[in-house]
Amino acid sequence: MSESALHIVLCQPEIPPNTGNIIRLCANTGASLHVIEPLGFEMDDKRLRRAGLDYHEFGNVLIWDSLPSYIDAHGDRRLIAVETCGEGAHSDLIYQSEDSLVFGSETKGLSPELLALFESSHIVHLPMLPGSRSLNLSNAVAVAVYEAWRQLGYAGR
Repeated sequence: MSESALHIVLCQPEIPPNTGNIIRLCANTGASLHVIEPLGFEMDDKRLRRAGLDYHEFGNVLIWDSLPSYIDAHGDRRLIAVETCGEGAHSDLIYQSEDSLVFGSETKGLSPELLALFESSHIVHLPMLPGSRSLNLSNAVAVAVYEAWRQLGYAGR
């Protein structure tokens, strides 16, 4: 995903290894990672570095003080929330280059206030068996990124 890439937005992540895994995922797919504060860890946390291995130098990670700040700076990007309350499946959406895939924290997801920033048709879920609550954050991001990247023809590969 060179010139036009997906953007992964993590809102208030809490678990360093998840973010480290996502840094590694972004480095391998060309996606940019945007992290919304407050974080449940420091960006130099050794658990974050261990999970990301040596991919930190290849990843493009930007820190934002709030989701509205990110939106203000990048109003041209379509926002897609991946949340358990989404009505449509992530694979039913037709992705566009430069889409921002937004994920909530591991324990809280996206707040109702943040979800109100999205068009309802741009809130999607990952299908799971009945009675399941959620996937691990880094797994959820990987599933969504690879579906979007597949639809975009694995651009930049």
